[in-house]
Amino acid sequence: MCRYQCAEESELIVPLGHWVLRSSCLEAGRWSDDIRLAVNLSPVQLRDRNLVKSVVAALEVSGLPANRLELEITETALISSTELSIGMLHQLREMGVEIAMDDFGTGYSSINYLRRFPFDKIKIDRSFVSGSDRDEESSAIVRMIASLGMTLGVKTTAEGVETEDEMKSVRRAGCTEMQGYLLSRPVPAGEIGQILGNHSTIMATR
Repeated sequence: MCRYQCAEESELIVPLGHWVLRSSCLEAGRWSDDIRLAVNLSPVQLRDRNLVKSVVAALEVSGLPANRLELEITETALISSTELSIGMLHQLREMGVEIAMDDFGTGYSSINYLRRFPFDKIKIDRSFVSGSDRDEESSAIVRMIASLGMTLGVKTTAEGVETEDEMKSVRRAGCTEMQGYLLSRPVPAGEIGQILGNHSTIMATR
C-alpha cells in the first residue's frame, strides 16, 4: 500500500500505468478472442492528458481490439476528475473501450455518477457479496444493484465470490458476471492460458 501511495503522490503512477496497460494488452493479445482484459485506472492517470494516447498506443502495439479492453474506475477517481477526464472517458468509450465503475456502493455518490457518465458495467463491491448467501441485507443490496443495472442496460459484476453458495446467490440476484477466489486466485501471466483453458472445459461440461 505504501509503494502504491508513494507512486500516486509522486505521479510515478502515470509511467507505471502506461507500462501496465501496454504489458497487459500484449499479454491479452495472446488469449482467445472471446476473453476480455480489465485494467484499473488511478485518479492520477485519469487526470493525465495523454491517457487516450496511451490507450491507443497499447492497443496498436498489441493488436488487441478496443472492445476487448475494459478500464475500471473507482468513485475516488471520479471525485477528483475534471471535465477533461470525463471527456477522455467519452473518447475511449467511442473507440469501443468499455468503462466500468469499480467498488460500486461503497461511496456516497455512486448512483449520481451513473447519471454523469454512461458506464458499461457496475462492479458490486465484495463487502456486499461476501456472505450474501447468508445475510439478507447484503443479498437485498446485491439484488437492488443488479436490478438497477438491468434497468439501465448495464452489466453487473459481483466481486469477491469465494464460495459455491455465494455464486448461486449472486446468480439468483441477477448479476451478469462474477469474479473472485472461487474462480481463481491471482496467478503469474504465464499461467493464465491454463486457467482459461480449465474454465472453458468446466463450462463445456456443465
